[in-house]
Amino acid sequence: MSRATAAFHIGARGTTIRRQMEPNQLARFEAATLPHLDAAYTLARYLLGNDDDANDALQESFLRALKYFDGYRGGDARAWLLAIVRNTSRSWLRRERGDTPTVEFDEELHSGAVEEEHPEAQLLRAADRERVRQALDQLPLEFREVIVLRELQGLSYQEIGEICKVPAGTVMSRLSRARKRLEQALGGGKRGRT
Repeated sequence: MSRATAAFHIGARGTTIRRQMEPNQLARFEAATLPHLDAAYTLARYLLGNDDDANDALQESFLRALKYFDGYRGGDARAWLLAIVRNTSRSWLRRERGDTPTVEFDEELHSGAVEEEHPEAQLLRAADRERVRQALDQLPLEFREVIVLRELQGLSYQEIGEICKVPAGTVMSRLSRARKRLEQALGGGKRGRT
């Protein structure tokens, strides 16, 4: 059992909502959402920065999903659920920590071609996960969420755009800028090269 599954508990509000649902609707909800519990937790964890906050946001997200499941019309349940988790996490951040700062566009920092990732960089990333996690935690929220959705969740640019409510071009731009910042934070990918 994963950490997210072990920590997930729907609580009294969820029990009340569940009692109001038809049994087949509850079964559909569980079939649509529970397979994506780990992905939802991962996104919340990276957006909020710690396990406790992620678990709180995850519970609130599933309550929202349960409450409004009758409005779900099918399609990609993972993208639908991750959109709820993203919005819940952002609301939680505003409520608990105040507005999170957005990143100003700096032409010098944010422009230029993105270098392809070398196999060596992939090995370094695998060998130094904690360092990468810390670098991810330092990214502004709008960059962190697109990196997590693309690189960890494997979503397409279009799916990320739908979740974040931005055009696919904006997703690509944010990903490029986020990758560049990660590269800079991790030493420019030059560690260990001769």
